[in-house]
Amino acid sequence: MTRCRLCGSEAMASVVDLGATPPCESFLAADQLDQPEPAYPLHLRVCTDCWLAQIPPLITPEETFKEYAYFSSYSTSWVEHARTFVADAVQRLPLGPDAFVVEVASNDGYLLRHVVARGIRCLGIEPSVNVGAAAREAGVPTLTEFLDPATGSGVRADHGPADLVVANNVYAHIPDVVGFTRGLRALVADDGWVSIEVQHLLTLIEENQYDTIYHEHFQYYTVASAMRALASGGLALVDVELLPTHGGSIRLWARPAEAAGEPTRQVADVLAREKAAGLQELSGYTEFSVRVAKVRRDLLRFLVEAAERGETVVGYGAPGKGNTLLNHCGIRPDLLPYTVDRNPYKHGRFTPGTRIPILPPEQIAADKPDYVLVLPWNLRAELVEQLSFVHDWGGRLVFPIPDLSIVEVAS
Repeated sequence: MTRCRLCGSEAMASVVDLGATPPCESFLAADQLDQPEPAYPLHLRVCTDCWLAQIPPLITPEETFKEYAYFSSYSTSWVEHARTFVADAVQRLPLGPDAFVVEVASNDGYLLRHVVARGIRCLGIEPSVNVGAAAREAGVPTLTEFLDPATGSGVRADHGPADLVVANNVYAHIPDVVGFTRGLRALVADDGWVSIEVQHLLTLIEENQYDTIYHEHFQYYTVASAMRALASGGLALVDVELLPTHGGSIRLWARPAEAAGEPTRQVADVLAREKAAGLQELSGYTEFSVRVAKVRRDLLRFLVEAAERGETVVGYGAPGKGNTLLNHCGIRPDLLPYTVDRNPYKHGRFTPGTRIPILPPEQIAADKPDYVLVLPWNLRAELVEQLSFVHDWGGRLVFPIPDLSIVEVAS
């Protein structure tokens, strides 16, 4: 990567190099196991002019999202998060019976179903054919498209301007950040609101969350770099919320620049935290790769020593982030014979690169392993409760991030 995708600068500094891995959602069918599997460099750099952290756009969104393995509704806590957001937004803005809500990257309708239930007109824009079909089956109007300025203008012409545009966990997923932001501006009314949730680079670095670096995530935002990205499309940040989701996220409340007014005190407070952490100078990034290497060593040491003691370790979950971790650590079925997932789409498939089988969750109770390695560590509270049954045979849970921890669960 020679130029920043936001400001065009060539002043790019290395943050962490994770080697080469396959795309994290390219799960393999059994008949693909003897076929070649492409892998791409996974090297995070930061622009020292605008401080946007980013990886090279080596795969296109079209390659990733036309057929997608992630269905948001399989996470109970994420559906509840969406329900709460809708309830709060209806009060905050407010959204009356004549309002129009658009969600970009609306997945299987996990959020807009709550808008539909309130009788508010809405539309999802979702590029993945399979999950968009699931949303329509659930009664959520959904357009199968990628967002760009032309799509945004077309939706506005057909449906009118949106009072609220929601873009949760997609602002990192698009290499053309300027074009996407202009698409958001095309969708939203001149006095409307845009709500964006995206992982916070501050917590990613502070909490060693390096497994959230993968090819679908082209950029990694601080509030400071997000403000610059929003401005590129004519939007201005008004408020920010710090969220626990995905290990630490930011919810950005933006408006068209001409209607925005002054940002809240919370914006200034988070900017000050980022500056104090050194994220607007190279000093805030230099030790990250050292701490990443320790996560890898600690997890491998645990798995090898457990195998030598004759103890069994299986995985729980097959999230995209888990595939970054598995590939970076070089974990294969000899150390992790399988993982399980609630999503039936993944059953019978294999993790990309590491070729670990993915089975239904019931396999854990059938096998009674000594340890369960939890790959979606960001759902810790939810999964400690879901997996409490491993206590019945003395099993324990293992969380690899931010550092290795072994948890005794209560029955």
